[in-house]
Amino acid sequence: MTTLKALQEQKLALERQIAELQQKSRSEAIAKIKELMKESGLKLADLSERAVTGKSAKPAKKVPPKYRNKSTGETWSGRGLQPNWLKAAMAAGKKIEDFAM
Repeated sequence: MTTLKALQEQKLALERQIAELQQKSRSEAIAKIKELMKESGLKLADLSERAVTGKSAKPAKKVPPKYRNKSTGETWSGRGLQPNWLKAAMAAGKKIEDFAM
């Protein structure tokens, strides 16, 4: 009959084998990728999100405000969640058109 200690030793041995195989597999994959990149003339920068998708990494343009609280000067572009000042004013009976710029 196997003991708990023997099973734990087997577990440790298997975990070491798994880690070694994972490292070997990773190293082989990296070597293959480097070779393919060398053959294709690719550089690391060619693998960036922009190069892959064709999309620019530029930040979105700031949208001009559409609504202004005349008493405080706070603004809202109309995108995203309504700001608290606008919610409170609308709850007090004002219309969103009252704040249009």
